[in-house]
Amino acid sequence: MQRKIYNQLLEWKENSNGHTALLIDGARRVGKSYIVEQFAKNNYKSYILLDFNRVPEDIKKLFDLYLDDLDNLFLYLANYYNVNLYSRDSLIIFDEVQLYPRARSAIKYLVADGRYDYIETGSLVSIKENVKDILIPSEEQHITMHPMDFEEFMWALNNHNLMELIKKCFKEKKPLGNSLHRKAMDYFRQYLVVGGMPQVVSEYVKDKNFNNIDQIKRNILNLYRDDIRKYAKNYSLKVESIFDSIPRELQKHEKKFKITSLDKDARFREYEDAMFWLSDAMIINQCFNATEPSVGLKLKSTNTSLKCYMADTGLLISHSFDEHGIVNEEIYKKILFDKLEFNSGMIIENIVAQMLVASGHKLYFYSRNSKNRDERMKIDFLITKQNITNRHNICPIEVKSGSNYTLNSLNKFIKKYSNEIGTSYIIHTKDYKEVDGIIYLPLYMTPLL
Repeated sequence: MQRKIYNQLLEWKENSNGHTALLIDGARRVGKSYIVEQFAKNNYKSYILLDFNRVPEDIKKLFDLYLDDLDNLFLYLANYYNVNLYSRDSLIIFDEVQLYPRARSAIKYLVADGRYDYIETGSLVSIKENVKDILIPSEEQHITMHPMDFEEFMWALNNHNLMELIKKCFKEKKPLGNSLHRKAMDYFRQYLVVGGMPQVVSEYVKDKNFNNIDQIKRNILNLYRDDIRKYAKNYSLKVESIFDSIPRELQKHEKKFKITSLDKDARFREYEDAMFWLSDAMIINQCFNATEPSVGLKLKSTNTSLKCYMADTGLLISHSFDEHGIVNEEIYKKILFDKLEFNSGMIIENIVAQMLVASGHKLYFYSRNSKNRDERMKIDFLITKQNITNRHNICPIEVKSGSNYTLNSLNKFIKKYSNEIGTSYIIHTKDYKEVDGIIYLPLYMTPLL
């Protein structure tokens, strides 16, 4: 599985030269351990992988006994793992480091020693219980690993050329043309139903069996449930109730998550920790309501009005159609060929959110309710231009899953905020075009925004 994050690892190794450790954060089963071990094999003379899910207690205690005597620490580790360590040419990996925070706090001293390189991988690394008793080392460089993006998915299917053409057409502002657009959408619909979890993609590449990939996705969802029950402590029931409600909330017209759907007397502050636990675990992508489209969207947003998208759309499909414990292969094929009668808008909007996050965007939307019809509008996403100027810095994005749609909200939004608005986008299932200053992007061009 070829992953873009590999190049970030190479850059870190070259630029850091042992002065920082690298922490890779990401959801469970997103491929962190695999990519780091491949990196270690290809770029170091030797490496040690400490998987804190399996490391025995006497090895963990070495970090207490010998942190002031690193010669002995490395001697014990090298002998236990039967690995020769070489100064400036060995890598020590702390896998699932959240399970032993003491090792993470030791990074300060290990990096200062300078003999070896260090990479930490983990899920739930920012959960309060995993950091409450340690000093977070300033010597950490932190990067996030997401599910496989659309280009990585095509690489897995042995297509290394189509995305280059898509990038070229995006840059030149022209369509692919009917034949290539259909081909690109064929790949994209596969990505839509399979998702970007590496184990699922690997299984799909082997035999295209939808029942098999759905079972793997359900195993991952069950793993998430186990994590919730194990690590969410006193509010695990609230976390699980939010998790179970995500498909239902996304099917609504506005897709805003309403706490009262869990309990008619519920208040957001009672569920706030549970909501942000799912975000910290990278199980969901949160999208906040920005009350004004100006630079610094975070300053204009409210935490109490938000949308919750699944971090992986493939998992959302298995999470949504679970009446019989497994999604029938026929349902997958109907989604693949756009023949299933259900609210496909939630899946399309979810994957757009997923692609925007993978491209480095924070998620914001705009929603305004008013008795005055002219003031009533909603915009699915707002992003900030890369190069900030005096005006026209915010780009509104509307996502359209069908062929027939109106632009009422977008037109009202452009009129109301003409000084703040830059390029306006419609993301749809058709080819690229530009009409009346609005750019219509095919779904597969979303990562290029």
